[in-house]
Amino acid sequence: MGGTNVPLHPGPRPYPPRGRPGRLGPMPTDDSRALDLLSRIPYGRVSASRRALPFTAVARHIVAGGRVVLRLHRGYGYHRALDGSVVAYEADNANSGARDTWSVQFTGTARATEPDRAERELFGRAPHLADGDPFDPVFLRIEPEFVTLHHLTEVPVAGYAHPR
Repeated sequence: MGGTNVPLHPGPRPYPPRGRPGRLGPMPTDDSRALDLLSRIPYGRVSASRRALPFTAVARHIVAGGRVVLRLHRGYGYHRALDGSVVAYEADNANSGARDTWSVQFTGTARATEPDRAERELFGRAPHLADGDPFDPVFLRIEPEFVTLHHLTEVPVAGYAHPR
């Protein structure tokens, strides 16, 4: 069979990378809206793979300088798998009872970081315990490559799918 080999990365992008303020100009409007929504809620979920198996962990986040900074419990060990890896971070208002539901997802590379004093203050007080052990914070900063925002309008109010 004949065919053409198409490179995975055919060359430079014809447009500036999304989600990278200060490098090639301001962030697009959709990204700014996603950051605004994300800054309204404190927790989300970070997903990646460890030894080729997917996993998801709950994390506290803040928005700082167009990036998302995560706080996790060091004792879980997730930070070792996340540091330097491509991750997806998702947060939403799905359980808020609002008529309109939104979901924001950041995809990019996570890097271990030490937040400055102002960022630490934005995180607020850390949990006392994590699975019965003293909470030991570790921080990761996500450099977003893709930012996705989804809206569901006039979501019907429903109880849990399975009564207890």
